[in-house]
Amino acid sequence: MIKFKKFTALLSAFALSVLPVFAFAGCSKEDETITLRVSNWEEYIDLGGWSDDELIDIENPYGEDGAGIFGKNSMVDDFTEWFNSTHDFNVKVEYSTFGTNEDLYNRLSLGDVYDLVCPSDYMLMKLIAEGACEEYSEQFLNEGEYAENVSPYIDGVFESYDWNKYAACYMWGTTGIVYNPDKVDDIADVSSWNILLNEKYKRMVTIKDNVRDAYFATLGVINSEKLREGTLSAEQRSALLNDVEGTTIAAAEDVLKRIKDNVYSFETDAGKLDMVTGKVIANYQWSGDSVFIMDEAESDESNPTELWYSVPDECTNLWFDGWVMLKKGIEGSERKRTAAEAFVNFLSRPDNAVRNMYYIGYTSAIAGETVLDYINWNYGAEEDVQDVYAYDVSYFFGGEAAVEADASGFGFDGEDRTSVNRGRQLFAQYPSENVIERSVVMLDFGDKLGEINQMWINVRCLDVKDISPVTVGIVAAVVVVIAVAVCLYVFRYRIFVYRPKKGYKRVN
Repeated sequence: MIKFKKFTALLSAFALSVLPVFAFAGCSKEDETITLRVSNWEEYIDLGGWSDDELIDIENPYGEDGAGIFGKNSMVDDFTEWFNSTHDFNVKVEYSTFGTNEDLYNRLSLGDVYDLVCPSDYMLMKLIAEGACEEYSEQFLNEGEYAENVSPYIDGVFESYDWNKYAACYMWGTTGIVYNPDKVDDIADVSSWNILLNEKYKRMVTIKDNVRDAYFATLGVINSEKLREGTLSAEQRSALLNDVEGTTIAAAEDVLKRIKDNVYSFETDAGKLDMVTGKVIANYQWSGDSVFIMDEAESDESNPTELWYSVPDECTNLWFDGWVMLKKGIEGSERKRTAAEAFVNFLSRPDNAVRNMYYIGYTSAIAGETVLDYINWNYGAEEDVQDVYAYDVSYFFGGEAAVEADASGFGFDGEDRTSVNRGRQLFAQYPSENVIERSVVMLDFGDKLGEINQMWINVRCLDVKDISPVTVGIVAAVVVVIAVAVCLYVFRYRIFVYRPKKGYKRVN
């Protein structure tokens, strides 16, 4: 009996000693919540809240019974719910946005800390060169949704620039000219960057209000003849459009000043509304925003307008936005790395890629059967269309992928249907292969950034060199007159001056 009591006492003591351990183990998943700090472009992810008629009626291998794709909740909330139900620790996402790559970089320079960010190609190049990026794990690079579903074309581009260890492509596209075909005299006018200088369209065209896009288009103008010959190799074309020598920068400044005198405005976002309302007839634009503009103009009940998107014959800027993990955020934490890679993989699920594409209008880097089904669902020809064109997108999806589309939505060169240089929404989202062949990735300006920024200031602001000597003389004379008047006033009247620590003293 005594032994039994001692045993039960010992057992009770043991139970009390291990109870906190079991109690801690039972709540550790909730207690150890990882905060994932994500920063992305504004309006660049599905925020949910779709109406019932927005259901994308295609087979969804990730949905219930494979039926439909629908954005009920925000993508971030859906990721959080999915992650917390499938992993042994929880995640909380702090999602924020930025307006420009420079805005993001300035925040990082001032000490803001993020785990996962989505800059454009040149900025991710800069961050990689500065050693700010964390490498993706071997598991991420070889397994999971991104590795399995990324377009072979996109994967090849990233590998050629040695980005693939640090960056996972999110969206991509081209730059070109959105235009109103009813307001353009000749289709050749919108098939060249020279439209920015074309006096027939004075104050009727807009250009992007940022130095990189403006500089690229200007180099397209300067090198128009060479580029249009079609004899340059990809390396030669890239060298011309990434030229940052002093003489080239000076030449670009002169041309940009002429462009400034000819265009309606330099714009960042206003060009979309200006095109829809008809204030301008052509707008230098990114492909994704071009899709938005064409959709809005077409659906305008008061004045429905069919707008088109043209890629100049000289060249186009092939751009990418990609997810990179930052060392200062991850700080060697395997759980943060797991959460960050899971976030990218979640966005790379084909159904989620479709949701994001539908919501923002840009083109995902994700390929696969579900995405191709969506493209056909969205852009496939109606049953009563007589002239159906099999638009080839195999370079992106692999195999023999094509979209059976209405041929009237493309601009062919004569009767040659293999050469497509302009079109409507489908062309803007998935440029033809001949457009890809003359595309150029714009590289980081490197140590020439300061010189190019000064050039941009000279263009956008008042450049002293542009002020005539007569104007300088008049301004100088006015300054002298004002100075003399002030001196006469001081000597003529009694005024007060303030002496530190001694108060005011009247001065004669």
